[in-house]
Amino acid sequence: MSFRLPKLNSLIQKELGQALLTEISLPRDALTTIKNVEISADLDHAKVWVSVLPLSKGEWAIASLQKSRFRLQSFLGSRLRLRKIPRLNFALDLTEEKADRINRLLDSQI
Repeated sequence: MSFRLPKLNSLIQKELGQALLTEISLPRDALTTIKNVEISADLDHAKVWVSVLPLSKGEWAIASLQKSRFRLQSFLGSRLRLRKIPRLNFALDLTEEKADRINRLLDSQI
């Protein structure tokens, strides 16, 4: 199972990225990207990390994705041959924002 999870994470990330383009409507003035997927070992849950630019649209995009969760799970079920489709939980990925803040702090110290 441990070899399967990384491959499954990547596959679900790819399929969700496709679903963002075709299955749900998100604001056109925000760039929404699936950054990472972490599936639990029992395949019950999947945490989906999403990057949204501009960051001010992030909470709205996450709320829209949460509302569309069942539709996205159904999309995954039709595209993937899995016995169980994990329950999706979306979270805002702030990694780039934090890295940018650290870089600004380091630049100000030099």
